[in-house]
Amino acid sequence: MQQEIRTFVLSALAAMNYDVSEATGETDLGPAGLDLESLALADLAVQVEEEFGVRFELDDMESTALMTIDEFAAEVAGRIAKSAVGSAG
Repeated sequence: MQQEIRTFVLSALAAMNYDVSEATGETDLGPAGLDLESLALADLAVQVEEEFGVRFELDDMESTALMTIDEFAAEVAGRIAKSAVGSAG
């Protein structure tokens, strides 16, 4: 699942005109890596929400900027798992 999320994130960022040709799972989303601005992070979050059915709050954006691509994929996968457990009951 994390690989699928990572692939989606990279293609979404490429569509947003970010150069992800050198990006790896260890690449930071924020200033130390891809340097996504808050608007770009919000756009990415919306796309991930629509694709994977998870929710991000405004407060989540600050911590997301500090994550690597792999950490973000793990966070999304965790939210998917939580929502699956919540809807199964």
